[in-house]
Amino acid sequence: MSVPAKGMRRQEGGEKVTGVTRFTADLELAGLLHVQLVLSHVPSGKIGAIDTGAARGVPGVVGVVTGADLPAHETAGPDLPLAVSRVFYVGQPVVAVVAETESAAADAAALVQVDYEESPPVVDASAAMQEQSPLVLEEEEGASEEDASIHGASAAADDAPEERPRNVSGVAHLKRGDAEAALKKSDVVIKATYRIAGAHHSFMEPHVAVVRPEPDGGLTVWSPTQGPFIVRDTVAGLVGLPPHKVRVVPMPVGGGFGGKIELLEPLLALLALRVRRPVRLALHRSQEFVVGHPAPAAHFDLELGASRGGTLLALRARFHYDNGAGAGWHAGLTASFLGGTYRIPNFDLRGLEVSTNKTPVDAYRAPGATQAYFALESAMDELAVELGLDPIELRLRNVSREGDLAADGEPWPRIASIEVLEEARSHPVYTAPLAEAEAVGVALGAWGGARTPSAAGCRVEPDGTVTVTVGSPDISGTATGLAMIAAEAFGVAPDRVRVEVGDTVSSPFGPSSSGSQVTYSVGGAVYEAAKEARRQLLEIATEELEAAPEDLDIIDGRVAVKGAPGRSVEITHLIRLSTEFMGHHKPVQATGRSAVQSASPMFTVHVARVRLDRETGAFQLTGYAAIQDVGRAINPPEVEGQIHGGATQSLGRALGEQLVYDRDGQLRSGSFLDYELPAVDQIPEIDVRLIEVPSPVGPLGAKGVGEPPAIPGTAALANAVSRAAGVRVREVPIDRWKLLMGSEDGK
Repeated sequence: MSVPAKGMRRQEGGEKVTGVTRFTADLELAGLLHVQLVLSHVPSGKIGAIDTGAARGVPGVVGVVTGADLPAHETAGPDLPLAVSRVFYVGQPVVAVVAETESAAADAAALVQVDYEESPPVVDASAAMQEQSPLVLEEEEGASEEDASIHGASAAADDAPEERPRNVSGVAHLKRGDAEAALKKSDVVIKATYRIAGAHHSFMEPHVAVVRPEPDGGLTVWSPTQGPFIVRDTVAGLVGLPPHKVRVVPMPVGGGFGGKIELLEPLLALLALRVRRPVRLALHRSQEFVVGHPAPAAHFDLELGASRGGTLLALRARFHYDNGAGAGWHAGLTASFLGGTYRIPNFDLRGLEVSTNKTPVDAYRAPGATQAYFALESAMDELAVELGLDPIELRLRNVSREGDLAADGEPWPRIASIEVLEEARSHPVYTAPLAEAEAVGVALGAWGGARTPSAAGCRVEPDGTVTVTVGSPDISGTATGLAMIAAEAFGVAPDRVRVEVGDTVSSPFGPSSSGSQVTYSVGGAVYEAAKEARRQLLEIATEELEAAPEDLDIIDGRVAVKGAPGRSVEITHLIRLSTEFMGHHKPVQATGRSAVQSASPMFTVHVARVRLDRETGAFQLTGYAAIQDVGRAINPPEVEGQIHGGATQSLGRALGEQLVYDRDGQLRSGSFLDYELPAVDQIPEIDVRLIEVPSPVGPLGAKGVGEPPAIPGTAALANAVSRAAGVRVREVPIDRWKLLMGSEDGK
């Protein structure tokens, strides 16, 4: 039995498209109360008096809770469930109203009066680092290694102490060779500033969670979380319960992209314990934009040096992230991409994590990579133009390959950097003749991939079907892919396997569904569990058929003797023997474990073709190709779907998606009227080409899929527009007015 080449429909797809799926907001529990938040409307200031009297008088209100009403916690001000003495950004929760109905909670929240002693906000990251700038955070915070590791990142590039400018929580610094001397010796140096705006996840389902206190003193949490075990541990630590007393039930995720690990659950846990009834909080879309943690903006000052023949010699980068009112952790990961993608003998890369009075940031699909490759691949395109070289040829001459040193000094494993570039070079979107005012842009991207130890369970049901239990939520069709892995290991058709995502009490441990790691990390455990279940089943059949296990096979729901199909027994009969009263066979109940020891990095190339109207600055994508190494495509249609979605998200960051704040720290693009998601008429047909260079350690040779397609599209489109307009785009989203004015980098 082998995985079908044409793939398999998603197991849960029918329920979703017919409306059968129950999301968290659909849950109705006995005694359910509703929570509404009072959010800060000032970006920075001390909290004065809070008048809750009128709110408490609204019929149906059960409680009005301030930060001072909650137990004290050793956590930074911006991260408190409710602000206590200060606020650090517009949208920070200050008061929680608990009521019998959503309308009562909303009415009461509107009556809460909070007095603030406002202080000047720090809105611009560059200005935040000046000595005269006010401090954003009350306490010195460092970049969180734990937060970074959830997404396969690292919070810092090295351990060397660095002098930090004001409002900088962390420094990532990587060096090799002598970049200064190499730049001076370079025949050509590209020196430019690149900027990419912050972006919101814009998932269809805003944040929502339900928490119920249990009679035994524990808590049950229902949440569309990507990381149920992370939520369990956080909530348990916050409220002082042992982990087994906190049961997290992962619900269907209406879009996550790294933004739904945890957010509302800690506050709701405290409220549920306070009122002793189940509580639900569902953010409105306008709240989502200021409460949900978005992707950070980034600024790069970059110098890239090369010989006249196109050999890269040196890279120097000074860059910083605008992390809002948080410590941040993207810079270390970004430095590794800048220094390791190409064979650059000399580099000096220094990234700063800067705090400002905006909503704290977090992961968004391929965190740190979209930003890094926008800068790096834009500079590579500028270098190709300066040298008169084909942009793919320049990359082929310099791209890292197996055995070359990555930025951390470790050798690259087998990677498909050459294969994806060669495929792109021959793709029709790249090779077809250019029409009038048309141009092509290309960009490379890579993702290392997260990995976390995991476990899986497998049993055979009385009807002969196979059930696999895992602890990692399905946010992208991973359950169907895992079913196909189990089917191959067990020896049945994939439609005879069902994958269930259990809660944190009943399921084996699983990693968060982030960092492109579920299939890679959990797939091996699933394969091992299904293989063990097969062994247990054949062990029972051995006695029934009087044949050795190696002489048995599973065919069409039966265990048969190889070469003698007439000698067979139904799987259902074997399961009955293992579960019957007074039976002497052990039940078929298997477990599998996995701890992948090394990463299998993924490379991808996107090619964008655009047509520009030079009179208006408007441009239209006329063709698009995405070429990606996936190791082995377990479920090809779903892999292609992931690439379509990721490519669209990366294009959105060039087409118009951006979080715009005014000088007062107010978000001006906080609705879908102002936040420009790409529309269907802006995205052409995306031609996907899958390159399969199997991983030596991934299940069935598979690698991660989810992150890479969200990386290079921003740079590919910017490069195409730059070539069409004759004006270099160094800031995204692309400003059509600057194209008309012939301005570079807004200068």
